[in-house]
Amino acid sequence: APQTYLCNFIVQLFPIPRSLPTARNFISTPSAVTMTDAAASSSRRRMEAVRRHLLPRPPPVLSLNQLSAPEAGQIPVIIGGMVLDIHAKPSVPPHPGTTVPGMVKYIGGGVARNIAECMAKLGTQPLMISVIGDDMAGDFLLKYWRLAGLCTDGILQVPDVTTPVVSNVFDGNGELFAGVASVQAVETFLTPSWIYQFYRRISTAPLLMLDANLSPESLQAACKIAYESGVPVLFEPVSVVKSSRIAPIAEHITCTSPNEIELIAMANALSTPGKYNFVKLEQCNNKAESVDYLFEMLSPAMFFLLEKGIKLLLVTLGSNGVFICCREHVNFMKDQKSCKVTPFSTRLLEKLEGCSLSSMPVNLSREGSSRTRVFHLPATSASVASLTGAGDCLVGGFLSSLCGGLDIMQSVAVGIAVAKASVESEANIPANFSAASIADEARRTLLSARHIWCQ
Repeated sequence: APQTYLCNFIVQLFPIPRSLPTARNFISTPSAVTMTDAAASSSRRRMEAVRRHLLPRPPPVLSLNQLSAPEAGQIPVIIGGMVLDIHAKPSVPPHPGTTVPGMVKYIGGGVARNIAECMAKLGTQPLMISVIGDDMAGDFLLKYWRLAGLCTDGILQVPDVTTPVVSNVFDGNGELFAGVASVQAVETFLTPSWIYQFYRRISTAPLLMLDANLSPESLQAACKIAYESGVPVLFEPVSVVKSSRIAPIAEHITCTSPNEIELIAMANALSTPGKYNFVKLEQCNNKAESVDYLFEMLSPAMFFLLEKGIKLLLVTLGSNGVFICCREHVNFMKDQKSCKVTPFSTRLLEKLEGCSLSSMPVNLSREGSSRTRVFHLPATSASVASLTGAGDCLVGGFLSSLCGGLDIMQSVAVGIAVAKASVESEANIPANFSAASIADEARRTLLSARHIWCQ
């Protein structure tokens, strides 16, 4: 490299003695020895200054929190953004051009961070790979992670970098009114080289989740590791704009979890722009009619993404629930039997055992079949406190349940129940989850599910 060559050239100009002269090999006065000593020291100082100037300082790597290190064995890996969310909720309707009274809170956020925290609170501790700055926001996020007993092995803290921050203003109903995101650090410093530091952990993981805040290069690097090792990958679209980043890596994605408009954006990114469209249905009090309309509008895009290699689609529909779209032979987990069953997942398994669609039993793992199936799992009513984090909790609940031994249908039902708990909490991720409540909600969802397509 040019920098290394220049350093070597300067070494030749300012040679540093290998050892100081002694009385045996250098006859001199004491003052001459002192002068030679000083010259050598001066040369070293000059070289150190040149080295610091020419060669970039390697970013510090945080040490593993030994008290929270995951036990040896297969653990899921989550790669993406850790963000400080600033939530501003006015107590009166917001007005442009002026301030209004209300509540402002600092909350740990970021799609990947939220999913990882949710999984941990459900009993499945993942490895989180992310980046933060060496600033107040970064210290806040890191302190929270350590106090929660979570592993910091994959979190890179970079000096002179601004930690990703998102500032959101909500209306009185908990809906996002306006927001500003500053998350450039994730794209800039969560690099392929940092991801490759965890090659072994990724290659032995039962699953890998990526959020679309990663740069295209980092997404491709993570997918390459997963593909070479047979590790299934879930892609979280994050937003309409960033959802298009699935295009170069679609063939390596096992599952993705878009909402309606993210689904359309992803399909258009993989085909002719504007080919797929979505027109939101006006207020409709009949849930069945709403679901049928949504399926009619979204099914062309869903089927197209399956043709592009994605094996499992979880299309989130807000208060209308979730569409599950997949081939019959889909198998999401790399080796589900080797995953650690937690006390939380054990309670869920006990409650949900034998619970399937009311109309017919479903076997999504039927080998040799290429039929496409679509199911609808409804959402249950909730008292809304905040909608931020609900989608992340749905994914976190889904992944944690898969790792705990539940099947795809059961895991999505648990995800819906966990999302409901999030909606009823002011925080992105509730402080705790009740296994009994989650299991009861998931059971109700499964018993109300519909099988709406098979071909």
